Amino acid sequence: MLWTSNNLKPLGPKIYSMKAIILAAGDGVRLRPLTATRPKPMLCIAGKPLIHHLLLEAKKAGIAEAIIIVRHLKEQIIDYFNKTDIGMKIKCIEQKPGNGTATAILSADGEVNDTFVVLAGDIVTDSSVIKSVIDGHTGNITLAVKKVSNPHEYGVVELSGDNVSLFEEKPKHPKTDLANLSVYCMQPTIFNEIKSLTKSERGEYEIVDLFVGAKAVIVDGYWRDIAYPWDLFEANEFLISKMEVCKEHIENSTIEGKVIMGDGAKIIDSYIEGNSYIGAGSVIGPNAYLRGTNSIGKNCSIGGGTTLKNSILFDNVNAKHLAYIGDSVIGSNVNFGSGTQVANYRFDGGHINVLTEKGWVNSGKNKLGVFVGDNTKFGVLSCTMPGKLIGHNCWVYSGVVVNKNVPPNMKVYTRQQIEFAKMEE
Repeated sequence: MLWTSNNLKPLGPKIYSMKAIILAAGDGVRLRPLTATRPKPMLCIAGKPLIHHLLLEAKKAGIAEAIIIVRHLKEQIIDYFNKTDIGMKIKCIEQKPGNGTATAILSADGEVNDTFVVLAGDIVTDSSVIKSVIDGHTGNITLAVKKVSNPHEYGVVELSGDNVSLFEEKPKHPKTDLANLSVYCMQPTIFNEIKSLTKSERGEYEIVDLFVGAKAVIVDGYWRDIAYPWDLFEANEFLISKMEVCKEHIENSTIEGKVIMGDGAKIIDSYIEGNSYIGAGSVIGPNAYLRGTNSIGKNCSIGGGTTLKNSILFDNVNAKHLAYIGDSVIGSNVNFGSGTQVANYRFDGGHINVLTEKGWVNSGKNKLGVFVGDNTKFGVLSCTMPGKLIGHNCWVYSGVVVNKNVPPNMKVYTRQQIEFAKMEE
């Protein structure tokens, strides 16, 4: 399956001849429930999907053409770029049978005949990182690495001079603090090397098996891997911090921070403290309170005493009456009944653990709310406990306290026994 964008715009005077291969085929299991209904590169922050932000940075680095490797819910990526012109030539190719980064890259064999860039489709970075790898490229592979505070969560490299002498995937006791960023520059000869690979312990064909001896470039520009839903918060804050103020209709409201408003967005009789992106057609107020960094999608309604704090809302989310939503990511078409409360703090102030499909994970955060899939509805006076995952197409009935994860397509309710006693005369 191939698809090419035909709506191209001039890219500017300085253009590299190379192309970029974007790896966007994965299932995104660790990002569920959000990725149950969308590919992970289509998760939206600061008003656009992750892959949109990434391609804009690649374009700034001089990349003229992108080949996107797709599979999981591929139609959404294809349809998006069929309708969205970002001034690059874009082609989507379905990943070949099999799993792993090497398999994904090999899917573009025959599409490039010169030096090219490879980018994971679920990262947020800036153009300086991409350009550093291009400018420092020698040999067959050059990879970007960066010093991180938590190297045990990443692939870690040890260097001998400028070359990789050791690579370990998420080691318990890392030998260095240099993480692989999934930003590469390669030669077309890499395709033949990939064909000689054997499966890894995970049963996948991994490009990391070719890293020893490769050139590494240490970068210091912004980079964030989106592995879990809460990783979106920092990336959202970074992207919004770079955006210019854009005000639409603001009426009788106090703005202490920056707002970026889409076409037809309104803020009415409300208080905003911090930076917020407010999508086209969304209405904030009357009497809403936004604080921290928030990203609100298109056609949302936040009002009537509702507080929104450090959260990301996709399109068509309604929280019109007396709700509290903090440190949460909410999918599309979600409705919060009057008085819905999202708990986001443990009594002991400790880090909040989340039960993901890969097991329990320490989020590293002491403020963390709920992660909700698309098309879910909350009844009046319902509540969610910190760090819970609620699947898509669920109904959470009135008065329910959600204290465990909820699978998709569920009705959640409690059995209440009402008793009567006669009034004493």
